[in-house]
Amino acid sequence: MKNIYLISGNEGKLREFRSIIPQVKNIRLELDEIQSLDPIKIIEYKLNSAKNKLNNEGINFDYIIVEDTSLFIDSLNGLPGPFIKFFLKSIDNDGICKIVNSYSQNINASAKTFIGLIDKEGMTNFFEGEIKGKISKEPRGENGFGWDKIFIPNGSNKTFAQMPSDEKNNISMRKIAIERLKEFCLQ
Repeated sequence: MKNIYLISGNEGKLREFRSIIPQVKNIRLELDEIQSLDPIKIIEYKLNSAKNKLNNEGINFDYIIVEDTSLFIDSLNGLPGPFIKFFLKSIDNDGICKIVNSYSQNINASAKTFIGLIDKEGMTNFFEGEIKGKISKEPRGENGFGWDKIFIPNGSNKTFAQMPSDEKNNISMRKIAIERLKEFCLQ
């Protein structure tokens, strides 16, 4: 069995990964995160940092996984993108709704998950999942995490946070990216 490690402190993300790739192990590492509008650059930096830390600690791995999910709002020219966690810390979901709904009639958004994978030789691969949707007028729902309370996927009238986790996980951008990852590393 391959040693596949997800570097994350987010239990919600870990559950979603394990629902598709049950053998994923988890390691919580404090990694510096560079600031960039390009999620791939952020992930690549984190992958190399994680690889160095695991090698220094003598942890045997076949693959290391780092994931980043970004929210790209059309009327804000793609912001907050990978800066979504800073927007949430600063203005929370309420503030994002207020900005988007007062700034423009265009409430369209894209939720994208980017997964980076590095093997012990240092070869990297990237996998992306995307789902289109819109920003709600106000936060709704109690499930999920992050900005799930404000993202309504196309074809639904519910935010991710209003969906039971199995319903959300069945259509999410993370599922799409993890399925692509699974095809690659478990072949």
